[in-house]
Amino acid sequence: MIGRLVLSSAALLLAGGIAMADPIEGNWRTESGATAQIASCGGSYCITLKSGKHAGKKIGTFQAAGGSKYTGKITDPANDKTYSGKGTLSGNSLKMGGCVLGGLICRNQTWSRL
Repeated sequence: MIGRLVLSSAALLLAGGIAMADPIEGNWRTESGATAQIASCGGSYCITLKSGKHAGKKIGTFQAAGGSKYTGKITDPANDKTYSGKGTLSGNSLKMGGCVLGGLICRNQTWSRL
C-alpha cells in the first residue's frame, strides 16, 4: 500500500513538472504577422519562425534574466544581422528588442501570445 502511494505521488509530481513550462515558451504572433515559436533548448530558449516568408529560420536565443525579463541574441530574418536582444513578458504580450552600439540604436516589437 505504501509503495503504491509513493509511486502515485511520484507520478503526480513528474506530471506536474512536465506541465510547468516557462511563461515565455509557446507560439507568438510577431508584428509582421508571422508565428514565432519559443521553446526550451539546452538551458536557453530558442526562437524559430514557424510561418511567414522566413519560416523555419532560427532568429534568437534567450536566457532568463530574472522575473519576466530575458536577454540574449536576436537576428533580423530579412538581413541575417544579429543584435543584443532583450524581452519583457507582460501577460500575453512580449516586448522584444534588439540593439547595436551598446544600446544606442534599438528597435522594438510587441508580440502577442497565440
